Amino acid sequence: MALSEQTLDYLLEAEGSIRSAIKCAAVNESPLVVNQLSKLLYDMDHLKSFEELQDIVNDAIQKKRDE
Repeated sequence: MALSEQTLDYLLEAEGSIRSAIKCAAVNESPLVVNQLSKLLYDMDHLKSFEELQDIVNDAIQKKRDE
């Protein structure tokens, strides 16, 4: 099941906040903090991609069962 529109909206909002935090951290924090924030942003982005892939796999499984 794909992520709901509301969940996607919150993810986009969170991504924007994390991007702002990365920008600020690049100047004020250690590279470790920037790295960890970047990983968080990367994982959030891949969550959306994974959900789409999971839907494709689930559809294929369901079609196979229906045969």
